[in-house]
Amino acid sequence: MKKFVAYAAVGLGVVGYNVMTNADRDASGAIIDGGDVDPFSMRLGDCFDNTRSFAADEAGQVSTLPGVPCSEPHDNEVFAIFDVDIESFPGDEPMAEMAFDQCLARFENFVGLEYESSVLDITALYPSSSSWAQDDREVICAIYDMNGEKLMGSAKNTAI
Repeated sequence: MKKFVAYAAVGLGVVGYNVMTNADRDASGAIIDGGDVDPFSMRLGDCFDNTRSFAADEAGQVSTLPGVPCSEPHDNEVFAIFDVDIESFPGDEPMAEMAFDQCLARFENFVGLEYESSVLDITALYPSSSSWAQDDREVICAIYDMNGEKLMGSAKNTAI
């Protein structure tokens, strides 16, 4: 059974400019040397691991992600990034549901296989009430192997 995992992103205004990003990128923007990445600096196709630096705080908020090159074994890959298009913060649970629904709508186009048939599952970082107050509207959708296996390379169009 698949289980959606969601984390609220810490506010861009407070943390986004204060977090040191120490992952190196090449000219195309791909991570070539792993290190902590500000969630607001994540890009489509970026890969990251599940380590203590990714652990959410007590409020479920994440301030850094451990970025790694996708050419190395990794736990997650960013497959979609979008802004929420609503007027006011709907609450934590409705925001998590909205993030999942919108990530799910983008899943098959990226992976090349319908969600229900895939060994991949979805996790997302989405605005918290405090980051919403600082104009954070970004949702980051990532995929991971629900059996806990490391991914290697991009999962784009792999139909796994």
